[in-house]
Amino acid sequence: MEIVYAILASLRMGFFMFWDTLWPLVFGFGLSGVVQAFVSRSEMQRVLGDHRPRTLAVASLFGAASSSCSYAASAMAKSLFQKGADFRTAMVFMLASTNLVIELGLVLWILIGWQFAAAEYVGGAIMIALLAVLARFFLKPRLIDAARRRLQERATDSADDHEMDAAAEAREQLPFRQRIRSLGGWADAASYAMADIIMLRRELVIGYVVAGFLAVLVPDSVWNTVFFRGHGFGTSVENVLVGPLIAVISFVCSIGNVPLAAALWKGGISFGGVVSFIFADLISMPLILIYRKFYGWALTLRVVALFWVVMALAGLATEYLFGAANLIPTSRPIQMVEPGFQLNYTTYLNILFLLVFAGIYWLYRNRERLGGGAGYALDPVCGMQVQVAMAPAQASFDGKPYHFCSDRCRDRFVASPARFAGDAQPEPMAAEGAATAVDPVCGMTVDKAEAAAERTFEGQQFWFCSEGCAEAFDATPESYAPPVASGAVDGPR
Repeated sequence: MEIVYAILASLRMGFFMFWDTLWPLVFGFGLSGVVQAFVSRSEMQRVLGDHRPRTLAVASLFGAASSSCSYAASAMAKSLFQKGADFRTAMVFMLASTNLVIELGLVLWILIGWQFAAAEYVGGAIMIALLAVLARFFLKPRLIDAARRRLQERATDSADDHEMDAAAEAREQLPFRQRIRSLGGWADAASYAMADIIMLRRELVIGYVVAGFLAVLVPDSVWNTVFFRGHGFGTSVENVLVGPLIAVISFVCSIGNVPLAAALWKGGISFGGVVSFIFADLISMPLILIYRKFYGWALTLRVVALFWVVMALAGLATEYLFGAANLIPTSRPIQMVEPGFQLNYTTYLNILFLLVFAGIYWLYRNRERLGGGAGYALDPVCGMQVQVAMAPAQASFDGKPYHFCSDRCRDRFVASPARFAGDAQPEPMAAEGAATAVDPVCGMTVDKAEAAAERTFEGQQFWFCSEGCAEAFDATPESYAPPVASGAVDGPR
């Protein structure tokens, strides 16, 4: 009976940790969706070709704007590197896209304090600077060249890629005011938010459940054995080295690490140890195996060693900087959260943001009708929304193209395509006889009677908001036409 009570108490603690962070999760994912929908991604490939300080700063900003889970971040970095980006800059992009993101900072603030949220951004900048300096000692040019050849040998180029690039660029070249006034654009933003939630739901559930069990069941004596105490500088060094080790074996990535970090802080790990643990979401064991598949063992082992060093040093530096400024919390929580509902600001904000979430979900469910989806696709495996022209992996089934956030999702799809094919959403099409139609290039909803241009292709009519979109359509009309079923499964690209 005591075991059952302990399990229920742990699950209850995990749930109320989630309840305390519900509104910042909705706010963070929603804001992230807006940034991802309205910030141009194709520009990344044109500006990340070296590792000068300015380029690394741009990579950091692009990464923060492209917030995603660790798996998608690793795939995007691989795609950028494969298409010409500097390897060091691609690694900076990957670090920023998982550690300098809005939702992570908000959840840290609510769950363990604003000091940890501030440390995420300060330590993240330190980590990126350290990587820029130390990479030359770990990442040998011959290994990077071999990795690029390895990726290029596996990749195949096709006319489809160029058609997708033209479609995406046509949409991104529209005036920002025109894009932000489009219901289709906001539907895409909602789709990004929902896709991130769907993609990270497993990590979030695991993170909160495990944190609940750690907070309730693990006695302080265990933590005292794992983390040194009372040895001054030696304690700080040991803790920032052990933090990433726990991340390696935790199998949880991205924001799912935050509840675990809260449990570790309660258990006695140092301030710098918490910071290094949060940063180490990119060296969990599943990701190490993915790096091996991308780049080979020789470069992967050096990347992991480099990450471990810069994450530990960034955690150590952040601890001493915040200690010098008297910003490190002087007390630790007896319990992570109050395990019960209370009528306070958290409850009011949760109710408000649940209504916001309902609006996001409505936009997501109606994105085709509102004109969203042009130039985008939903990964049929994890649900992430990806820009077609920037998708790290593609495959086709029954003549329909599918786009994926990572090779991991593509491999799962290819293994059993019929299982996932039904989840993919078709391109938006106007209902026959409707007064409005969706511009297939930019995704805007246009009045057919006032459309700037009209085209017919293979017996189907298309209407456009501007001559520019019509010209983009004229260049590659096949990229906007409905796919023709062939009843076959094409190999992955």
